[in-house]
Amino acid sequence: MSHFDFSIAIAFSLLVFALGLSFSRGGSSVKSFFAAGGAVPWWISGLSLFMSFFSVGTFVVWGSIAYESGMVAVVIQATMSIAGFIVGFYIAPRWNRTKALTAAEYIAERLGIKTQKFYTLVFLFISLFSGGAFLYPVGKMIEVTVGIPLSMSIMLLGLLIIIYTTAGGLWAVLVTDVLQFVVLTAAVLIVVPLALGEVGGVSQFIDQAPTDFFALTNSEYDWLFMAAFGFYNMVFIGGSWAYVQRYTSVSSPKEAKKVGLLFGGLYLIAPLIWMLPPMIYRVMNPDTSAVDAEGAYLMISQQVVPDGLMGLILGAMVFATASSVNTTLNIAAGVFTNDVYKQFRQAPNDKELMLVARITTVIFGLLSVGVALSVTSMGGIVEVAFSLAAITGVALFLPPIWSMFSKYQTGKSVVLTTLFSLAVNGFFKFVSPSWFDFSLGRSAEMLVGVLVPVLCLLVFEAWARMSKASLNQYAAYQQHYQQKCLAAQSAEPEQNSSANVFGRKVIACGVFAIGVLIAALGLLTDKGGMTIVIVGLVILLCSAVVFPWARQSEKEPVSVA
Repeated sequence: MSHFDFSIAIAFSLLVFALGLSFSRGGSSVKSFFAAGGAVPWWISGLSLFMSFFSVGTFVVWGSIAYESGMVAVVIQATMSIAGFIVGFYIAPRWNRTKALTAAEYIAERLGIKTQKFYTLVFLFISLFSGGAFLYPVGKMIEVTVGIPLSMSIMLLGLLIIIYTTAGGLWAVLVTDVLQFVVLTAAVLIVVPLALGEVGGVSQFIDQAPTDFFALTNSEYDWLFMAAFGFYNMVFIGGSWAYVQRYTSVSSPKEAKKVGLLFGGLYLIAPLIWMLPPMIYRVMNPDTSAVDAEGAYLMISQQVVPDGLMGLILGAMVFATASSVNTTLNIAAGVFTNDVYKQFRQAPNDKELMLVARITTVIFGLLSVGVALSVTSMGGIVEVAFSLAAITGVALFLPPIWSMFSKYQTGKSVVLTTLFSLAVNGFFKFVSPSWFDFSLGRSAEMLVGVLVPVLCLLVFEAWARMSKASLNQYAAYQQHYQQKCLAAQSAEPEQNSSANVFGRKVIACGVFAIGVLIAALGLLTDKGGMTIVIVGLVILLCSAVVFPWARQSEKEPVSVA
């Protein structure tokens, strides 16, 4: 990477960092810090959900699959679109109706304090390792492309994330997510036509592609895998505590529905655009090894984009992946502050809770950095962490989702479901291969991870209905919920409106700066200059659309719905 690329990457990083810090004085309460006041515009929350789900795996893992198997990588990610639409229509509005600040708060109210403690401990433990697992590959990317040592890369990036997440809370996370979405979308829209030009156009790309490169499935990723993976994504998108935060931070169930639908719509279009560059790279360099194929996206970008744009792409990729880390830090600190600390401290005031929230964010951030630094010595924790995520996803997140639709599930039934599912999945993953020389294939492993918790919950549901089990726990929740609705106020309407206007102004300024930067790069280069300038001008137009030119009524949250 050239010095010019490096300078552009630094400039973009400083822009994101500064805009994140601009919210340092905006959060005066726990609800503003962890839910952005509870009235975030749906499109901001939806874009943030999309970017929080996005990680280095999009470019590394899926990019590698796209290079090796072509269209299969697109179909796998298309299952995320279907999952997003289902979440938008059914699950996201349910979460918003609970009027809970976090998923842990809902679990405590619906399934009991003991159940909440169980899920909270498991969630915080997994969050610690998942944050470190996400941070490590980003540090590795910086080391490979820039040359900064891995440990230094992890510490510098971790420090940046900790500072702006601690200072700005959820609004800082939301705004930086939107800016990353803009840059990455612009980058891909530039890379795709330049890459197609390198291979002689669309027809030449299709003609030179390997046999079955455009097949929808293969022996490793068959339709059974697609169905199970799609169900897993529905549960993960609908039940992961970090993503639940995106549904509870908007003003109404209708807005929460839009968040899920926007996610589904973006994943209906994005996979084909994201995966085209590594697929084109297969035609340009068909003999790349499996290991090197993981860097196919970066390699084709370096080959076709002009100086400066590669630095912008790298900066956006780094911070987009970092979005998974800052989202994890914010929700983990929220769970600890709102659902652990408040149980030990009677009636703490907002100032005290905000101090605890920020201290907890720093602590979780430092622990995640420590995990990331230990990845190599711990024998490949990244692979283990992602395997655990696949195994534990449905087992952990489906039972609370099910309880929102059923009055028969209890704290005991959901905990037993999770424990039994984790035991079965863990047996086939870690015990069976070494003890019995038997391991499940990719499709079978995913299917078992999905079916075991579903069958457990179905058994509990059928037993409770046939035996006419007591509904005391559900009745108690309904009574508490009614009292909560009566006691709820207008969620600080003036503060929420002001925060939304300020948030849109910050986003508009950031988008404007990105548009100017891209247009300037287009004027300075002689390769693809017109395409780059046009993309920059479109981004400038988007900044004008986002900017809140006329302030709306103080009684209504600002929205562009």
